[in-house]
Amino acid sequence: MSEPLRILLTGFGPGPGAPSNPTMPLVKRLSALRRPALDDVEISSHIFHVTYSTVDRELPALIAERRPHALLMFGLAGRTSYLRIETRARNAVTTTFPDADRQIARKGVIVPGAHPMPFGPHMGRLLRAARATGIDARASRDAGSYLCNYLSWRAIEATKTADGPRIAAFIHIPPLPRAGTALPQGSPRITLEALVDAGEAMLMELVKLARQASSRAS
Repeated sequence: MSEPLRILLTGFGPGPGAPSNPTMPLVKRLSALRRPALDDVEISSHIFHVTYSTVDRELPALIAERRPHALLMFGLAGRTSYLRIETRARNAVTTTFPDADRQIARKGVIVPGAHPMPFGPHMGRLLRAARATGIDARASRDAGSYLCNYLSWRAIEATKTADGPRIAAFIHIPPLPRAGTALPQGSPRITLEALVDAGEAMLMELVKLARQASSRAS
């Protein structure tokens, strides 16, 4: 490639029901990775405020400013104990649960009449990469109807534009044990270290995929 490969990592800040969002330390750790395979890769990160208006305003601005070749996005699934590799975005928005600015969507869909949008077959490769680290990772067809799904939808839309990223991926992570909690041996709870290992594996796979996509486009 004549220019560095650019990857944008995103997470979410605190929101309703989640005063501490583990995507923040995860994205921070991943964006600080130093590996030989990443020497020619520009990794940047961003944490979204948990509102629809923030996503609508900041995602296009980030894409225009940083021109990422790929997006790797993380969100919190508060009632899930495993890593969820989302395979599609649903055309759905909750009309009962407010965002962090106490705004409630008036419509239950993102785009009237539109069908769910898949991320693409590359999500299978990310799933295999995560599982290879030993973490409990599973494919998901339901990203919910809140901000994670909404960001997924807008990111997939961006991949269909001429100047957008070629690849987007969204990963739901489970809540983490409280700091200082000693987990018994064999506990199924996923730790931050396990998430970082799986996140690194998925990031490395995404770099390969982005290189391939850029080579085909050139």
